[in-house]
Amino acid sequence: MQSLTPLALVTGASSGIGLSFARRLAARGYPLIAVGRRQQRLDALAAEFPAVNIRPVVADLACAAGIAAVAELCRREPLTLLINNAGVAHYMPFTTLPPEKASELLQVKCIAPTLLAHAAAPGMVARRGGTLINVAGMLAFGATAPLGQAPGRAIYVAALAHLVSMSLALHEELGSAGLRVQALCPGIVATEFHERQGMDLSALARMSADDVVTASLRALDLGEVLCAPGVENATLLADVCKANLAAFGAQSPQLAARYR
Repeated sequence: MQSLTPLALVTGASSGIGLSFARRLAARGYPLIAVGRRQQRLDALAAEFPAVNIRPVVADLACAAGIAAVAELCRREPLTLLINNAGVAHYMPFTTLPPEKASELLQVKCIAPTLLAHAAAPGMVARRGGTLINVAGMLAFGATAPLGQAPGRAIYVAALAHLVSMSLALHEELGSAGLRVQALCPGIVATEFHERQGMDLSALARMSADDVVTASLRALDLGEVLCAPGVENATLLADVCKANLAAFGAQSPQLAARYR
């Protein structure tokens, strides 16, 4: 693979996991485009690393215009790393979740990462190298988990599952072209994320955003496509994929006996 000049684009870079990614990369001298909704926080990030080329970009990935603007950057810039991290939850009962909130969630966690990866991938393929990290979460595997404090989260869980499935499929499709793809699936992380949903999880043990980033970067070295920072037994993740393929491969054109 040819030597590539590093350039990262991180969405949701103004707080939480995205900010930790941005700081970790900047500390390594990695030039980056930091995308977020809050100009003041992005400017503070750039000021924190004056010797590093950090370009703050204010964009709202909940709207088509914001997605299009960042997608154009992904298409035009020679990115070596795209981190689709921007997030919103809206934990609410499915029947009472306002349509505009449902749309925002799907825009930020499904449409935006899909279209940004779609814009960045052709250039990476042409340059024979690049990395796509899609920040999902362990709830991608927890659709049937007890709700706990959450009043409902069906669309959020489905959005995370989309990111995991897309990442696995892109790994199969683009790996031979020199691209690395990762679905990052943290559990509960100590960030502002749940606070913005009005949920107090301070009594629960939570992983730090810095540890999540450490796991993600180490998982790239290990060649892991599914990175679950808090899961000690990595074979559990492999077993999930094997079970899915077993079900997929067991299909037949004949009607199953239980339906006859």
